[in-house]
Amino acid sequence: MSMKILVVLLITTTTGTAVARPPEWDSQEGNQLQDVITVPRGSTVKLRCPATGDPRPTITWLRAGQDITGSDRDGRHKIRIRSWTLVISEITESDGGSPYTCIVENAHGSINHTYKLIVTGASEVLLLAREDELRMISLGSPDYTNVVVPIEGIQRAAAIDYDVVDGFAYWTDVETEVIRRARLDGSGVEDVVTTQVESPTGIAVDWIGRNLYWTDEGTQRIEVIRLDGTSRKVLIYENLDKPRALVVDPSEGYMYWTDWGEDPKIEKAAMDGSNRTVLFKRSVHWPNGLAIDYTARKLYWGDARTDKIEYANLDGTGRRVLLDESLSHIFSLTLLGNHVYWTNLGGESIERVHKTTGADRQVIVELSDLMGLRAVNVQKTEGETNSCKPNNGGCSHLCLLSPDPPNYRCACPTGIRLQEDGRTCADGTNEMLLVARRTDLRMISLDKPDYTDVVLPIDDVKYAIAIDYDVADGFVYWTDEHARAIRRAKLDGTGGEYLTEADRPDGIAVDWVARNLYWTDTGTKRIEVARLNGTSRKILIDQNLGEPRSIALDPSEGYMYWTDWGEIPRIEKAALDGSNRTVLFNTSLSWPNGLAIDYTGRKIYWGDAQTDKIEYANLDGTTRKTLLDKNLPHIFGFSLMGDYIYWTDWQRRSIERVHKTTREDRKVLVDQLRDLMGLKAVNVQKTRGWNPCAENNGGCSHLCLYRPTGVSCGCPTDMELLNTDGRTCIVPEAFLLVLRSSDIRRVSLETQNNKDKVLPMPDMKVASSFDLDISDNRIYWADVNLNTISRVYMNGSNAEKIVQSGLDSPQSITVDWVSHNLYWADTGTDRIEVARLDGSSRKVLVWQDLDSPWSLALDPAFGYMYWSAWSTEPKIERASMDGSNRLVLLDGVGRANGLTIDYQDRRLYWADLDNNLIESSNMQGDDRRQVISGTRMIFTLTLYQDYVYWTDPAAPGIERANKVTGENRTFIHHYPKDKEGSIKDTLVFHSSRQPGSSNQCAVNNGGCPHLCLATAMSSTSHEAPVDLPVRCDCPSHWTLDSDNRTCHPPQSFLLFSQKRRISRIVIDERQSPYIVLPIHQLRNVKAIDYDCVGEHIYWIDGRIKQLKRAAVNGSDVIRVVSNLEFNPYDMAIDEYSRHIYWTCSQTNTINVTRIGDPITPLGAVISRGRPRSIAVDPTRGCIFWTDWSLGPYYPSIERAALDGTERQTLFNSDDIKQPGSLAIDIKHGRLYWADNELKRIESSGLDGTNRRVLVEEKSVQLSELTIYGAHLYWTDNIQGIIKRIDKSTGSERTDIQTGLAQMSDIVGVESMDASEMNRHPCAADNGGCSHICIAMGDRSRRCSCPLHLVLQPDEMKCGEPRTCAPDQFTCTTGDMVCIPLAWKCDGLPECSDRSDEADCLRCRDDQFMCDDKEKCIDVKKVCDGKADCADKSDEECHSTNVCREDQFRCESGQCVDGEKFCNGVADCKDRSDEKECHESMSEFLDTLLRKYDRRVRPDMGQTTVNIGLIRRRIMTLDTTNGLLTLHTWIKMEWRDQRLTMASTTKGVKRLTELPAKYLWMPDIYLISGVKADEMPLPLTTEASIFSDGTVRYVVPWTFTVPCKKRPEFEWDCQVVFQSWNKPADEITLSPMDQSLDAEEYNGDLRWNVQSMSADSLITNAGKSRLIFTLLVA
Repeated sequence: MSMKILVVLLITTTTGTAVARPPEWDSQEGNQLQDVITVPRGSTVKLRCPATGDPRPTITWLRAGQDITGSDRDGRHKIRIRSWTLVISEITESDGGSPYTCIVENAHGSINHTYKLIVTGASEVLLLAREDELRMISLGSPDYTNVVVPIEGIQRAAAIDYDVVDGFAYWTDVETEVIRRARLDGSGVEDVVTTQVESPTGIAVDWIGRNLYWTDEGTQRIEVIRLDGTSRKVLIYENLDKPRALVVDPSEGYMYWTDWGEDPKIEKAAMDGSNRTVLFKRSVHWPNGLAIDYTARKLYWGDARTDKIEYANLDGTGRRVLLDESLSHIFSLTLLGNHVYWTNLGGESIERVHKTTGADRQVIVELSDLMGLRAVNVQKTEGETNSCKPNNGGCSHLCLLSPDPPNYRCACPTGIRLQEDGRTCADGTNEMLLVARRTDLRMISLDKPDYTDVVLPIDDVKYAIAIDYDVADGFVYWTDEHARAIRRAKLDGTGGEYLTEADRPDGIAVDWVARNLYWTDTGTKRIEVARLNGTSRKILIDQNLGEPRSIALDPSEGYMYWTDWGEIPRIEKAALDGSNRTVLFNTSLSWPNGLAIDYTGRKIYWGDAQTDKIEYANLDGTTRKTLLDKNLPHIFGFSLMGDYIYWTDWQRRSIERVHKTTREDRKVLVDQLRDLMGLKAVNVQKTRGWNPCAENNGGCSHLCLYRPTGVSCGCPTDMELLNTDGRTCIVPEAFLLVLRSSDIRRVSLETQNNKDKVLPMPDMKVASSFDLDISDNRIYWADVNLNTISRVYMNGSNAEKIVQSGLDSPQSITVDWVSHNLYWADTGTDRIEVARLDGSSRKVLVWQDLDSPWSLALDPAFGYMYWSAWSTEPKIERASMDGSNRLVLLDGVGRANGLTIDYQDRRLYWADLDNNLIESSNMQGDDRRQVISGTRMIFTLTLYQDYVYWTDPAAPGIERANKVTGENRTFIHHYPKDKEGSIKDTLVFHSSRQPGSSNQCAVNNGGCPHLCLATAMSSTSHEAPVDLPVRCDCPSHWTLDSDNRTCHPPQSFLLFSQKRRISRIVIDERQSPYIVLPIHQLRNVKAIDYDCVGEHIYWIDGRIKQLKRAAVNGSDVIRVVSNLEFNPYDMAIDEYSRHIYWTCSQTNTINVTRIGDPITPLGAVISRGRPRSIAVDPTRGCIFWTDWSLGPYYPSIERAALDGTERQTLFNSDDIKQPGSLAIDIKHGRLYWADNELKRIESSGLDGTNRRVLVEEKSVQLSELTIYGAHLYWTDNIQGIIKRIDKSTGSERTDIQTGLAQMSDIVGVESMDASEMNRHPCAADNGGCSHICIAMGDRSRRCSCPLHLVLQPDEMKCGEPRTCAPDQFTCTTGDMVCIPLAWKCDGLPECSDRSDEADCLRCRDDQFMCDDKEKCIDVKKVCDGKADCADKSDEECHSTNVCREDQFRCESGQCVDGEKFCNGVADCKDRSDEKECHESMSEFLDTLLRKYDRRVRPDMGQTTVNIGLIRRRIMTLDTTNGLLTLHTWIKMEWRDQRLTMASTTKGVKRLTELPAKYLWMPDIYLISGVKADEMPLPLTTEASIFSDGTVRYVVPWTFTVPCKKRPEFEWDCQVVFQSWNKPADEITLSPMDQSLDAEEYNGDLRWNVQSMSADSLITNAGKSRLIFTLLVA
């Protein structure tokens, strides 16, 4: 085949406007710029010189260093002076070896720009996939020039091929899991395959049939697709393990592939998937590369295990070795012309040899990260015969080449049937399964026998639960728990939309007759319905539901059926409008998961995930029978179609079917597919059933809900049914809203319909009060269980918590509809607060002398707020809406509730709970009248028009009467008593409740950036003032600027922490005493600090062992220290150097972390002792800490420089007893500490002198200290008080805040002095130091390093320690000096920096100092056979020593651990532990690697595998679904006699570590896992080999297993292991001894493993099973 390529390529660089000096010269002058350009042979290219500037420069073009104007003999080069462009026509291969350079010169200088051409066309090239790039290597150029193909977004390219017809390169990306294509100039980049690609390692272009083939190890499939990405089909899916390399031979119609699996082989098949044949199995191990010599008809391959390149005839005969020397892990192999080319995994070169002789071996190019390789001749194709031309062979979709006449076969996309004409594919699937996985939706065609699952192209599936399908419109519907929504889309991914929000949506069912959608919600415990487009949402059932799950509909008969996982599991039915509810089954049920109706047989089927049964019965609940009770570990999804039941199983990770009556023909359709959830069996050609709703929606305006007695019209939540016709829904002018503990209901006021409706309010636990914003159609409510304030639209959408911190018992909330603010009264904190409607700009308005504020009402038109106080002398008070002008309006009243304003008649109403009255007064508290009396207890109250409405907890419902006379008392709605208690609040939804008044705050918030608050004017008029005064105000603790608009946050304040909250105090009587900061998810705050520069709060959470930070508003939360190796105890911030110093109780260190961006751990500065509380003085460059290194009875207070040097003890156990918190007065140079045993607070100078007692009390607990201004503050946890005294004299003792429980820390924050910051030597860029900057007394600085690094000669940067001899000490700074180790800490400084005498250790008389002078040990441990010193100097004993049985005795008499014998490292000082084993160990390893076959079991008898479950952390316990996610270490041991090595020493010794991939490994599976897999065996994981043949293999693993609930909040969770293939007489499982570290084992914060037991058994199938049962509570 020949092609002529005509391409005109204009190459330009960026040019500027005409300026005196080319801007690129500023950065490139003196350098040479170079571009590498890929151009086709025979094309024309234009090269533009980057010349700009004035005066006009002089341009010279050179070719290979020669001036073109004098060397252009062929006339192919033309220079265009005006545009500085060189035009080269008729590009030849010789142009690729000659660089073109333009030289630009003007008065300012010169610059060169070189173009290097890569000429394609007739050239032979290598295409290389190289991790994050593709390269093209020219085989025609002498130096094998290679260039990067300009394509972005490649992450890990693996396999590559090329289509010579259209010029596209195709490659697989195993990181992004896609197959892509692009042209070699980087254009035309597009994704070809994006779904269901897991590990695509082989790819091949059929350039004749125009198809693309690939292998996928992850899916274990070989697939094909049109080159344009359409008509995808799975060709081979059976008996594939790890398919890798793939090549095609279109001229003969065959494809060839390698398989790396347990049974490695090389196979071939026709390109339509037929005629499959194994070519090679013998001596095939890791067949990686594959190539065809189309001329000689040979197949070549490489083996990464045998390190050989072999070839044979295409029929498998004539096998020969081409090369078997100096090869290592061949990855990819290709052939072109007379040479074979290959890459090595981990190698750094591409090599080639002659394809028949193996001679002429040559390195083509040296590069790293080499992956796929493909040699191509872009103008030549092998074989021109094309049975698929013209017209795609007449095939509607795929034309697949074949060796059998007529040499092709038409095929259809996966799951689609080929029609009888053998050419045309059906329009779609007739029968199918729709399957919901957690993060995708899949379709499985039942029309074809392969049951291949195909991912639907639907985006953003977060956690799909249940699924259904509407045959009429072709929409698939599903519930998404994480998205908290009901969604739908077409099968092709179009038309996707979120239909409606839900709390925890579970089951879903389409009413295909009435065109409605039903779903269950386990969060709100409801069953709801809406139209199929999500409109007209209505709650059908909300009472007496526990955990409603699966739902099924019978539209013809008018019934729905559902399962309930509640305390009493049951299956119920009701009419489709929710009426006529009946329990069908409530016995012998546990976790009824699936539900399906047999419309022909009139049966109901269900599956139970705990009883492990599939049962069925008549639709009326009679004749209950068991269909199946074997091998059903955890049924979830469930469906019925035709004669078969289909279900998903979590544990088996399978989709199965069985005949619905005979139990026969049970079959696994899909196996080992993770995260299976719901499924739906669909016949797209058949729909059953009819009812009157099918015609004209049954005459209903909105919802037609059919029931056995006929049509029932329903209305959405915000509408009511018109009584006159019973079919039309209207929007009422007014209605009553009723708040109960866990829901809000609406009751009609304008119709005779007394049936209430539940509004779809999510996440409501114990609501106490609510209010409306009528203009925005939102409801606001307070929850005293969650201590939150939330809001939501009345249709249930956009629910959000707007206040989540600092609430104790919010009892009343009310909306200021004019200024758009929210007010609330909190009886727990005794405060009245205000915030914007979104919860921002929160401010405390009233708190002083306020006792139990209860009911709150607003009068925005007049600027007043009213509230009742339930104090010992109850009263009603009034204040302006900014909190000013406070007065007692009414006293001598009982506990007033339901405070309500009649805005029309200007009167105030309330319910008197103590006197059982409803009273009213005018707005000044006068003209007090009694409206209602003689009731038992009036609790809630509201007004509408001429009536007052109220509830009585002892009465059966809602009552009303005339608001003036109290006459005409009537019950308008009856409520039965229920377990949730009485009604909490009532409101009327009507515009008169929020009359149309206005003030300056109504528009643009009055121009205020935070709060705009009205101030009342004294008036007795009923007319609202026209110019009501308003003012801007600020959030609590913020200050208002002189412009009366701008707010500033506080600069100086106190912070204190309690177990689950952090609060702020501003010492100012005009401010609120303290504010809880909105930082959430605090578990157990142990310590806090504040960074004034970054304005972040830092805290240590002891529950999760992390140091975290956040902004004051709760945003920007990040982890500062979260390594599991650490347990932070206390911290202190150096704001100048931007460092945080923190102590760790787990490693007993003081550590430093840089708190800039990014957070950077620097290392430890103190590693001896047990440092706990810490304080830092960055101005003097020192740290202070308490140390418990000698135990709780020998404490000390220590001081050191910031780098840990200059360490000294200020006070020891002779001076102090139980030191706790430390504080520093940096300004005056004083150190403060609390001693809880002496009951004192003391202080001293920073050097420990001038000590004095400030506080001494015997009955208090002195917890945490801080200095703030002129005072010392401390917390007393016994009394729950924050106190203060004068920091110098100890006088002026004051209680600052009382009533505080579980306080853990207190910090004083004072505004940063900018001048002091500027003067500090470390403030600017850490003083230029790479790690630690220490301020000196003369305002200079010195740089230093953490313990693991040393200061470099520049005295600024830290680096790895210098390498002196092992018996020498390295001086820290200065020129490298090595002194004898014995000179260290001898009292005489030899190093110029005195580092040999710094941080020295002193031992007691009863202790032994190790020779390295790093540790003191008890003298009794000397020569005890166990080395306690790091240098083992405590065991340098006499040769007469007797070693223990488990030890090895060195020739010198030294005792070492027996397992260290022959471990390759000399542990004896005389090296005698390695003398006798070098030769035998080498021989052993050589024998193992040459003769060992990992596919053969260790022995012919029974192999016992011991398994240990080392529990590390609970990730989560999903109590809804009964699922435990656990992080563990799995430990396995077994004996392999082939690994036994005779040892010259006594006992069993560890010999070596070997990669697990070389050893036989048991096929152990976690069969109880929901998200588990085969025992993970990463190739880099090693196993330990012992001299008796024991193999020990330990691997981390995170998996999810099912649990069963026990009484008292306990769960039994089972982790079940089993050999997958081997019977018990071959492999038996046995448990190891288990241990439980409860202190460490606390990952989930709520759940812990209390105990664990293990049991072994033999299954009915004769396999050994090991069951670990964990008790979680």
